[in-house]
Amino acid sequence: MDTPIFFDDWAGIGRIIITGVLGYAALIVMLRTSGKRTLSKFNAFDFIVTICLGSMLSSIIITKSVPLVEGIVGLGLLIILQFGITWLSVRSRTFETLVKSNPTLLVHRGAYQDKAMRAERVSKEEIFAAVHANGLTEMSDLHSVVLETDGSLNVFKAV
Repeated sequence: MDTPIFFDDWAGIGRIIITGVLGYAALIVMLRTSGKRTLSKFNAFDFIVTICLGSMLSSIIITKSVPLVEGIVGLGLLIILQFGITWLSVRSRTFETLVKSNPTLLVHRGAYQDKAMRAERVSKEEIFAAVHANGLTEMSDLHSVVLETDGSLNVFKAV
């Protein structure tokens, strides 16, 4: 039997509303319980976990073959794993280096660090845009630019 394009039945709509509200509420409770660090300012690892949480929540809401409780257990598992990874990373420098990147110096005393820029795939135009966004117009006004672990460019003015 073909699935209708626009509407199947009211039971399907009701299921989406109920699982959507309950799944979303469960996710909010779990995120609040796990602490601020679970979805703090993103590094690549945090971003991936957040995408996974969103994907799982959408599967719970839309996919009939994923029961609500099983989906909530899956969300909880990801949050527990994220909590465990962050817990370990603040206690073990070795473990932290496995899951997180380090900031990278891209400009130092006005000079581009070409090797670092190539390694991080950052162009001079992107750096200049960040410099300009920080109110600077000349590279001589600049001390350094650092690519942070969350992907943002931090601009430091010359003194």
